[in-house]
Amino acid sequence: MTNTEGSIRGWVTGRVPSDWFVEPPDVAVDKDEILVVGSIVEPDLAPDADDAERAAAALGRISAFRERTRGQRIQIARELAHRAERTVSWGAACGDQRVLFTTASVPVMTRLRMPERQTLDTLVDAGVARSRSDALAWCVRLVATNSEDWLADLREALTAVEKVRAAGP
Repeated sequence: MTNTEGSIRGWVTGRVPSDWFVEPPDVAVDKDEILVVGSIVEPDLAPDADDAERAAAALGRISAFRERTRGQRIQIARELAHRAERTVSWGAACGDQRVLFTTASVPVMTRLRMPERQTLDTLVDAGVARSRSDALAWCVRLVATNSEDWLADLREALTAVEKVRAAGP
């Protein structure tokens, strides 16, 4: 199996039992991890159910799914981790609720100059983050949230570059 995102997504879609999700799962791939998140059937509720009841029912459905599929998810993750040489993580979505069961926390080496370290230290001192590492993760999430369209365009451009490289001599 090649380790391209498309081949990994295809393998996961073919390997996951067809009764788990209401549509093919979302499969996100990076250099360290494969994250599989599938949408599960929403529970039937009374028409007058409020948002809190809907959220609680969805979280209950996700919890039941997590427990019911644990053994099979572990087996599939082992197979995929062996094939793709990456950690495999899982999650489920139900209605407006999305829960990640397991995810990798990967250390990233970085060199920061004093102004950047001072920014991280300010976030720690203010109680926004527990550590410099936590502060840096907070900053990355903030940039990702506020630059979603730009990052999507950049990822699309990178995909085009990869295709050109693959077609090269």
